[in-house]
Amino acid sequence: MNSDDQIIAHALEILSRRMREPGVPFSDPKAVKDFLKIKMSGYEHEVFSVLYLDVKNRLIAYEEMFRGTLTQTSVYPREVAKGALKHNAVSVILAHNHPSGVAEPSDADLHLTNQLSAALALLDIRTLDHIVVAGTVAHSFAEHGQL
Repeated sequence: MNSDDQIIAHALEILSRRMREPGVPFSDPKAVKDFLKIKMSGYEHEVFSVLYLDVKNRLIAYEEMFRGTLTQTSVYPREVAKGALKHNAVSVILAHNHPSGVAEPSDADLHLTNQLSAALALLDIRTLDHIVVAGTVAHSFAEHGQL
């Protein structure tokens, strides 16, 4: 690992630790997008992640759940629900990256978000946002009225 990689790894560790500090809510879309851009922007394949949050929107866990190809990944609502129950999450923020560099969500992304939100709602788990990361740009479904 070269020195740049070590610095980036150390910065990620610090950021993750800060986001888990008591009293730091994940309610500001900009802060969440910044966190996810650092975590997800370097992948050359699609990755679907979930941020599990407590009753005060504080981070319980961040999990990269599914890995796909350059253009798609398979996401299973059952596994997302199992993760939320395992972490005793009250709410979630969904996230995935677009290696293409285009943050605009596809029709499939919109459909998946609606499907996951409906499935989680049956378990009384709120979906606060779905963020698409494309390099240094991130698209928030909540900010664009798509959730």
